[in-house]
Amino acid sequence: MKITVVGTGYVGLVTGTCFAETGNEVTCVDIDVNKVAKLSSGQITIYEPGLEKLFERNLKEDRLHFTTSLEEGIKDAAVIFLALPTPPGADGAADLSFVLNVADQLGKLITDYKVIVDKSTVPVGTAAKVTAAIARNAKVPFDVVSNPEFLREGVAVDDFMKPDRVVIGTESERARKIMGELFAPFVRQGNPVIYMDENSAELTKYAANSFLATKISFMNEIAILCEKLGADVDMVRKGIGSDDRIGKRFLFPGIGYGGSCFPKDVQALVRSAEEVAYDFKILNAVMDVNEDQKLFLLPKIKAYFNGDLKGKHFALWGLAFKPNTDDIREAPALYMIEALLNEGATVTVFDPEAMNNVKQQIGDKITYADHQYTCLDNADALLIATEWSVFRTPDFSKISAALKNKAIFDGRNLFEVSRMKELGYHYESVGRTPVLS
Repeated sequence: MKITVVGTGYVGLVTGTCFAETGNEVTCVDIDVNKVAKLSSGQITIYEPGLEKLFERNLKEDRLHFTTSLEEGIKDAAVIFLALPTPPGADGAADLSFVLNVADQLGKLITDYKVIVDKSTVPVGTAAKVTAAIARNAKVPFDVVSNPEFLREGVAVDDFMKPDRVVIGTESERARKIMGELFAPFVRQGNPVIYMDENSAELTKYAANSFLATKISFMNEIAILCEKLGADVDMVRKGIGSDDRIGKRFLFPGIGYGGSCFPKDVQALVRSAEEVAYDFKILNAVMDVNEDQKLFLLPKIKAYFNGDLKGKHFALWGLAFKPNTDDIREAPALYMIEALLNEGATVTVFDPEAMNNVKQQIGDKITYADHQYTCLDNADALLIATEWSVFRTPDFSKISAALKNKAIFDGRNLFEVSRMKELGYHYESVGRTPVLS
């Protein structure tokens, strides 16, 4: 098929590239002239493992194209995917202005039947709003479908190419057939394509992310309780994760969730509930717990330095909200940095992929190291905010030699407590017995 993807962020670029990989001719549209120029010349604009190889191959095979012109981009396309930003507004509701603006333009441009697909994460009722926006000007038939994405940054290519399920929200048989043909190559092993109405599809995405966020916040509260009761959260996690009714994923405690999905999706679902006069108590608690968790290490750090961080210098490993991405949206590391600076401390940071994005956001307020070990020079302590694999088995002799104090505050529980005790570190993590020096 000929496919158009409007928007070239994490979702749009992965979607377009993966559809091209199965033989479709894909045109990606974006209003950012510089981004389109880079992509057209073969320069990928996000870090996502496995994506660059597919991107280069399909660009070379002339199956993947980029343009700033929506009119040019949708020409001859059978399916148009809207992969546009839906950031939270001041009230927490998803901002649909980007989606509805493009929908309005599409109504003026389409000249034959199209399937227009909401790929962005959008609140219930968006398909109806998009339909109305297009219908105001359209002179040809069309269908609007909800097809939420379930891509995890860091493994998004695998998630797209081998989805555990595909959700398609449409009550149109014509659109259903086209979408079924489009996704057939991705579900050959029998994973389900689940058809439902548009409202249910839209709610499915919010419900899934909100449930996962709830598991994280629940486990973070269990971790706090473990510290107070003298239990080990790792043991508790293994004990409950072996129950197949619960499952072992998303039970790792830490300094909170971040990224482009969980924070805004939980917030948006709460806002949707408020609009129908429902108090979503569980999700309000999830957000409160997560907000507190971002600075979970700060009291521990202050206690170690007798309540005064002024003039102290910290090394921080990890800036991205999770490993294997350069995404820093709502990253807990940024909240920790801000808190340390407010206490009068200085910070040097290292992250394998996310440092350029942080530089663009906060500039020279902090120092950026070119290596994880040079980051440690003359630091009073090491803080860990992202569980990159490269941090899991470090050279502790280099860490000891570089730090002024053998002190590590680990927000991702990377190291074994017994090992840190043997090495003589002051080591504090989340929900586990601290090693105090």
